[in-house]
Amino acid sequence: MSSPDTNAEEIVEESIEPQEELVTDEKREAFIGSITQDLGSGFVDSHIDPETDVWVRVTQEAWLETAKILFEKHGMNFFSFLSAIDWKPSPFGREMDSAIDDLDDEVIVETEMEWGISGGEKRFQLLARVHNPSTHMGVNLKADLEGDFPEVDTWTPVYPGANWHEREVKEMFGISFKNHPNMVNLYLPTEFEGHPLRKDFPLLSRRAKPWPGIVDVELMPGEGDDEAEELGEET
Repeated sequence: MSSPDTNAEEIVEESIEPQEELVTDEKREAFIGSITQDLGSGFVDSHIDPETDVWVRVTQEAWLETAKILFEKHGMNFFSFLSAIDWKPSPFGREMDSAIDDLDDEVIVETEMEWGISGGEKRFQLLARVHNPSTHMGVNLKADLEGDFPEVDTWTPVYPGANWHEREVKEMFGISFKNHPNMVNLYLPTEFEGHPLRKDFPLLSRRAKPWPGIVDVELMPGEGDDEAEELGEET
């Protein structure tokens, strides 16, 4: 027969849940430590997904310097993409996302911004990804941008492949790149007014008529014959 003390110990042991093993990533942690030291005040925040990926947020002023450090010191010479995000909630409300706009309903406009991994502070952020093919490590880079029509240094001296990406960002978001060699539109006419990927760009065609949905398509020869025969038999 067991003593009361023994039963109490067994109950305590059963009630203690095993703790999850802390997963670390020494390679990416060392990278964050290095780039934090190199950038100084230009470094803002970071996030590591162990054994998977890493995010780094820097200041607008440190955008070009960060590219140089990643390329020259960390061997990240493979440029994947560069784009931008407008975190401002749409002033037109969520009904713009629906298949058919219901203009009679009250428009609910969200006001709070959410910046995702590694955070943010401004409406506009630049987002880029570069990669080291030898170490198989990449980094997602973010930078908060000041003002409604920000300007930031071009990455083209370091990553020539950023050329067209920056042109698209200028065209779609209104973000300019200093010292870019050919800042002209990729898609839209030169005289086009506005920047279509900004949240405050009005999609007037959506407001004037419903989203077209499924388009009527003329049947190919022979299609629909079975249905016609069935209708004939019923009559």
